[in-house]
Amino acid sequence: MLKVILSVLLLALVTTLVGYQQLQATITSSLNITTPTQFEVKKGMGFNQLCKQWQANNWLKSCWRYQVIAKLDPTLTDLKAGLYELTNTSVIDNIKKINNGEQISFSFTIIEGQNLREVIAAISSAPHLTNNLNTEQLAQQIVGEKGHLEGWLFPDTYHYHSGDTASSLLKRAAVKMQQTLEQAWPQRAENLPYKNAYDALIMASIIEKETGLASERPLIAAVFINRLNANMRLQTDPTVIYGLGESFDGDIKRKDLRDYTPYNTYRIKGLPPTPIAMPSKAAILAALNPPKTQYVYFVAKGDGSHQFSTTLKQHNAAVKTYILNKTN
Repeated sequence: MLKVILSVLLLALVTTLVGYQQLQATITSSLNITTPTQFEVKKGMGFNQLCKQWQANNWLKSCWRYQVIAKLDPTLTDLKAGLYELTNTSVIDNIKKINNGEQISFSFTIIEGQNLREVIAAISSAPHLTNNLNTEQLAQQIVGEKGHLEGWLFPDTYHYHSGDTASSLLKRAAVKMQQTLEQAWPQRAENLPYKNAYDALIMASIIEKETGLASERPLIAAVFINRLNANMRLQTDPTVIYGLGESFDGDIKRKDLRDYTPYNTYRIKGLPPTPIAMPSKAAILAALNPPKTQYVYFVAKGDGSHQFSTTLKQHNAAVKTYILNKTN
């Protein structure tokens, strides 16, 4: 009788040991893929459904062992919808990645100086975004009924997951721009020719488009502010180009400078009605805290920098030097 009991205990021990070894082998066994692979967990997908799909793809041999493990650890069955990158690590580690919602992260960058049309074109082709764009509705949410979204999207890189909406991403960019402007506005210098913070945003967008060298933003700002304070027209080409819209062929002509649009600062006094691009924080700070100078003119040197002048005579000489390639 004792021998029978010992035999049963020994058999149970061996069975338990074999079962434990199989369990350990299952826990540590790798997903059978050679390269990182994207896998979408759709909303409502269950653990058994996921396991069978992986088995059908020959990524694992069988499901029943993992179903047993899931009975022992029910948290494994908590699958979060999304797009994941599976790797040649253990099956369990890949499942836990899904449990933790560690989705693939994508990014979209709004570049300093891009206008709204360019941003919308870029985001419309961004991968794995739901393109539910309604810029009019978004502008109303951000800047009110008569608002215009131009200038309100902060240049930065924004990360998102598959299935996120383009509108939600732009909303984040708009909130960041609002916060940046709200923080900078109270720190502005005195005697600036702005009625409100929106005027400063308009000016910052012009500074952004005129700047070839980041270090020149403050001087560009000083020129434009000096011109406004002296009741001079801004006479800046980027506003004219913006007013031409899609009809601009890359070459600004004398006719373009003469034709009236609300953005032609050769024809209008003061600022245009809206920003013309997405300004950087540096451009906003330059617009709000320009250096004290007497400059009211500048001309491009051709290397990204500018020659700044205080008188028309100096400016005409600079134009001859750098534009007409003539010297006295």
